[in-house]
Amino acid sequence: MAAKRFHDGYEQDPDQPDDKRMRRLPSFSTVIREAMMQKHMQNLFRLLEPLLRRVVKEELQAGLALSPRYTERLPEMPPVERPTWKLAFRNPPRLPIFTGSKIEDDISNPLEVILVNMDTGSPSALPQALRIELVPLFGEFPQDDREDWAADEFQKGIVKQREGKRPLLTGEVSLTMRDGRATVNELQFTDNSSWVRCRKFRIGVRVVPGSYDGPRILEAMTEAFVVRDHRGELYRKHYPPVLGDDVWRLEKIGKEGAFHRKLAQHRVKTVQEFLRMLTVKPDELRAILGEGMTDRMWEMTTNHARSCVPGDKVYAHNAAHCTIYVNSVFDLVKVEFGGVECPLHQLNKAQTNFVQQLILDAYEHRHSLQEADAVMLHGHAANNIPLLHNAAHVAMPAPADPTLWFQNNSDIDFPVVDDEVPVPQAANFAYQWHGQIFNMPG
Repeated sequence: MAAKRFHDGYEQDPDQPDDKRMRRLPSFSTVIREAMMQKHMQNLFRLLEPLLRRVVKEELQAGLALSPRYTERLPEMPPVERPTWKLAFRNPPRLPIFTGSKIEDDISNPLEVILVNMDTGSPSALPQALRIELVPLFGEFPQDDREDWAADEFQKGIVKQREGKRPLLTGEVSLTMRDGRATVNELQFTDNSSWVRCRKFRIGVRVVPGSYDGPRILEAMTEAFVVRDHRGELYRKHYPPVLGDDVWRLEKIGKEGAFHRKLAQHRVKTVQEFLRMLTVKPDELRAILGEGMTDRMWEMTTNHARSCVPGDKVYAHNAAHCTIYVNSVFDLVKVEFGGVECPLHQLNKAQTNFVQQLILDAYEHRHSLQEADAVMLHGHAANNIPLLHNAAHVAMPAPADPTLWFQNNSDIDFPVVDDEVPVPQAANFAYQWHGQIFNMPG
């Protein structure tokens, strides 16, 4: 019985004499290779198209420029009017900017718009009042970072609010400029900048069209910036921070992040506590944050913390005949032995070590420190109390008791060597510590 021939589902073409002449199907790799080649060619054509268009356009313009008929038909272009004055912002806005938040300048004052002479660059003024308006601009305006533009170009750069939304910029957007200045007391964005192509806005200001008849006044605009959603303000860092701020307001410490949790476990919850520990126990603070905080991050965090203003409060810590005074972040302000101020820059190594121990003891008892009257500290105002690097020389008379005893330091003894010198004429005093005698100049 003849064997049956199996087919692949295709009937043989009767025009073909035999199977050997059937056309073979291309392999999968061949199909992929041809597809990739076609894609590369399409990309090449896409890249070449703008170049070819520009070349053709330039050649056509060059050819037409040589034609007499074309030259005759060219319209006369009006001369470009150079502005005599320009508007300007006295200070840039403070960043970051959040939706719904008041926009201020970088020194926390209201934005101020001024009129500037284009030739001299100095503030100027016009005899009549000017009506000006503030508008939102695309962050990419103007193209090529030009410093001048036409009025219609500026108009095209204004951003319109999204459909169904409120005006993008609200507040005192219309003002009257008198004597060459106008103050913007209230201004805020109602929408973030994530939906525009460049992801940034600018604030522009111009003379209201049709309200002024005179030489052109160039518009002003700020640098491009991101407008964030107001929900992000809950995690905003403060510049500078204040003592009562949560510690996560510092750079590189995220709210409820790993560093925040580590600090909270050691009761470092505020910027003040962070600064106190940074002053007294910097190595221990560094160890708490761990290896996850790099040296660069540590530098950024500590520099941000040190920008905090400690304030005028001064705290006293007593230890028998010695009293030290520290500020709110435990910077040493003043030292007294036997009720007499000792110049900080004249403390020798042994005395400095002892004072440092007192500062450490004061830190351990920081919650029970007594606040001193900074104004009554021997007549010194808080901001005039000598610090370690600029302490003034103050005479130090001998104490009534020849032996100074310090609490919790029974092995430290400061007997007066020359007790026969009358107190009013005393100039130098010698003290003994662990058998070593050192002088306390008067």
